[in-house]
Amino acid sequence: MRRRAAVLCAAAAVVAGSVTAVPAHGTPAAPAARLAWKKCGSGDYPKLQCAFLKVPLDHANPAGRQITLALSRVPHTAKTFQGPLLVNPGGPGGSGLRLAGFVASALPKNVAAQYDVVGFDPRGVGASSPALDCSPGHAKPVRPDSLPVTPALEQANLARAKAFTAACFRRHADVLPYIDTVGAVRDMDAIRAALGAPKLNYFGYSYGTYLGAVYAKLFPTRVRRLVLDSIVDPTGVWYRDNIGQDYAFDDRHRALMAWIARYDATYHLGTDPARIEARWYAMRAALAKKPAAGKIGAAELEDTFVPGGYYDGYWPYLAEAFSAYVREGETGPLVEAYENLGAVDHAGDNGYSVYSAVQCRDTSWPASWNRWRTDTWRVYDKAPFFAWNNAWYNAPCAFWPGVRRAPVNVANAELPPVLLFQATEDAATPYPGGVRVHRLLARSSLVVEQGGGNHGITLGGNPCLDRYLSAYLADGWVPRAAAGTADAVCAKTADPKPRTGRASASSPGWALHRLLGTRP
Repeated sequence: MRRRAAVLCAAAAVVAGSVTAVPAHGTPAAPAARLAWKKCGSGDYPKLQCAFLKVPLDHANPAGRQITLALSRVPHTAKTFQGPLLVNPGGPGGSGLRLAGFVASALPKNVAAQYDVVGFDPRGVGASSPALDCSPGHAKPVRPDSLPVTPALEQANLARAKAFTAACFRRHADVLPYIDTVGAVRDMDAIRAALGAPKLNYFGYSYGTYLGAVYAKLFPTRVRRLVLDSIVDPTGVWYRDNIGQDYAFDDRHRALMAWIARYDATYHLGTDPARIEARWYAMRAALAKKPAAGKIGAAELEDTFVPGGYYDGYWPYLAEAFSAYVREGETGPLVEAYENLGAVDHAGDNGYSVYSAVQCRDTSWPASWNRWRTDTWRVYDKAPFFAWNNAWYNAPCAFWPGVRRAPVNVANAELPPVLLFQATEDAATPYPGGVRVHRLLARSSLVVEQGGGNHGITLGGNPCLDRYLSAYLADGWVPRAAAGTADAVCAKTADPKPRTGRASASSPGWALHRLLGTRP
């Protein structure tokens, strides 16, 4: 997981009054307190305001212990006010405070002006309190090689996963039973109530699409507009979805190798993608024996290149680092790429803690490590790039105690028109998941980015996609096709070009993907 964006609103310690819980049947027990907003803008997003909101730790016990949610907003400025637009960047574990500023600035001004664009840190995340941090420095380098080619390596990685789970329950046993998707969804309805809105507009990326779909299932009459971008398959959460990712990320890694082959004049790694891929795995093997600069071993190399599967804007940086190490033995560019894309700071520790807490509690996982081992080696035979890295990332769930539940059935025929966006080559949330949700949400429309591989595609530089988003948010219009899976199709965003000079990247896609979590 890459380093997360800094929290903006920590200094705005203005706590609204307590909000009563939403009981199981979904009706508020009492009027919600209003929020007290304070300015907390930055150079990037100067109009941001922040507030805090008290909600029950256990929504079944509204008079019990309260926790605090951190909120941000860019208020509407137009006479026409369409209510709050709640936004979420995914994760689980992603902070949404800065995303409100990004969405408000990236939408057409006349559209954004009609909404209060509201971000939030879900329970356990960032500036919300308590914030989870199970094992500070858990991902610090150099970790054991993720590929368990010896029993000792497998045991070392298993020991890390077990230790992380034990640390979570040692530090946060009082809150872990309440950190899950359904709890976050009930918080979202408490936010809606605190905003004084009878219905919610919602825009979620990645895991945020699952949040949105579950919210719509629990509170269908409180949905006004719903946008889901890069869609989690709700029927596979979370074990089967992660296996699906393994194959898709391998395809994206090979797409990177093919892109490098097209620019041999720049990177000098050859023109045959298969041979370039072989050189990458040779680099991995060398780093497993001797980590670069004492900090980038095989596992850290994977962490550095995994973000390239989420966003191809990182490809020039990754290609430069790859070329410099293989051809010149230079470690500097690789260290820089790791620090920018793969290294985990305090916010990343928090994000991974919440990710684990939510995914391990949401649904059942195989309790037998033999099942994990067998499945992962089977995947590795066909798709080696991500298989074991992803398995160890999720391995704490093999040892997570507590109640197991079936996934929420998000099928829904009660909603107004819903707008879905999906790229056909998305690795983190593969295309079949978007198609499945399109079928499960009866009045949804699916806009497809044909050939696109980025994860998080609206407001990332594709004007075709953004026109559909803007039209929907402006007046509720959605495309409808008479036949076929997609209701509308957009050409993919152009592939990146090699960098010229050392200038920093600057684009809508780059800004967006620095705010999105790198695991859905």
